[in-house]
Amino acid sequence: MTVISLEGEAKSSSEKVFRIAWRVSMVLLVGVLLLLAWLVRKGEFYEADSDFAYYIGLVGGLLMLSLLLYPLRKRIHAFDRLGKMETWFKFHMVAGITGPLLVLFHSTFRTGSLNAAAALYSMLLVAFSGVVGRFIYRHIHRGLYGKKLTLEEVSALVSDCADHVRSVYALQPDIEPRLKAFHDAAFDRTGSSLQRAWRFATLRWRSKRLSRQVRGDAKKALVKQFKKHGGRRREVIMNYRLAREQIESYLDSVVMASQLSVWEKMFSMWHIVHIPFLYLLVFSGVVHVVAVHMY
Repeated sequence: MTVISLEGEAKSSSEKVFRIAWRVSMVLLVGVLLLLAWLVRKGEFYEADSDFAYYIGLVGGLLMLSLLLYPLRKRIHAFDRLGKMETWFKFHMVAGITGPLLVLFHSTFRTGSLNAAAALYSMLLVAFSGVVGRFIYRHIHRGLYGKKLTLEEVSALVSDCADHVRSVYALQPDIEPRLKAFHDAAFDRTGSSLQRAWRFATLRWRSKRLSRQVRGDAKKALVKQFKKHGGRRREVIMNYRLAREQIESYLDSVVMASQLSVWEKMFSMWHIVHIPFLYLLVFSGVVHVVAVHMY
């Protein structure tokens, strides 16, 4: 059975087809949602004060309220028997997307009162904060639902990838010093705060650029060897694929190891900001619901 993954390079033709189909379906889904949002905004389906809008707002609000269950599950040991953390996190992600969407459609993309505007903007703030948190989260965990990475693990990964990439050094003399120079630059902590921030922000891009350059040199060296000594063309292709995988794995591991501590600090800072936003959302949502039913 083919294991389907959306991260890294596709390992089979089935995985490539699945990725294309997945991306096309996501584009179509977003297109349909935008079309529906435009029609709802024009009042083609329902009004904000209709029963239908009320009930989708109720469901969306309950889903947003359920976001509090995940942090409770993490902190209260009595809830340990209520399913795995991975399952709770998946629900947290789904509820964090579906809830705001339903609330937006409930509002018909308008803010008719001060309390409605406060609740809506609080929700959008929490949703945006969640997107930022998800982006940071994936840099310090194995995949979307994997366990948290440690410095010892990524250091061991760098060492392991460095051992494997040594076979590429023989293809061209300047490959090793270029990879070593990138490694040293990635772990360089000198310079001003602005310089370090720029290095951090551009490190992934520089690794991709270096990867393309080194892969190109490796390919030229392999083709040159093939023309000089002969052999089977299939072996040249396989050797290039192996060299490409080793180069990319090494550079990715260096980027991961050098940036891990920074991503961890950013995630801790994000937590400090995100939790008050969530409480603000609950408070503004309760005020909105009370105001709607009273007036």
